[in-house]
Amino acid sequence: MSVHAGSDSSEWFSNRQRSVRFDAASLVRFAGRLRRRLAGGREFALRIASDGALRRANRSFLGRRGSTDVLSFPDGEASRLGDILISANRARRQARRLGHSVDRELRILLLHGLLHLLGHDHERDGGRMRRLEESWRRRLGLPAGLIERTGGPRVSPRPRRAAPPWRR
Repeated sequence: MSVHAGSDSSEWFSNRQRSVRFDAASLVRFAGRLRRRLAGGREFALRIASDGALRRANRSFLGRRGSTDVLSFPDGEASRLGDILISANRARRQARRLGHSVDRELRILLLHGLLHLLGHDHERDGGRMRRLEESWRRRLGLPAGLIERTGGPRVSPRPRRAAPPWRR
């Protein structure tokens, strides 16, 4: 259930919410570009979910209260990076606040989540992830990234306590 060339997106992409409209086909194409250009061809899964789903995952797997915009769950396998879970509700709120589309915000969140799957952690890396995110954001024509616009940490990968419910 990961992003890989020539695959049917239903194998690695799912939209598990109904309240936020976005161009899923465009997001799938963007994910494929990131897989080829940034992830070195390694696979990952992308789930778009509700704020409630992110809140539950944040508490269950990271022990944190409240929702968040993006969570990354590394797999630990060489060929498969892991899963990225994005809150569509948060993406919509952030897009409105920042004056761009939900589609653009989902791309920003996907880039951020993928950098975490690749092992980067803006809370501990002395600015390396911030610089990478800025560089990739510029290459991909995206507005300010999460780290850049908040001026601080947003999410960091932590070891899972159990497999996320969508992987069981």
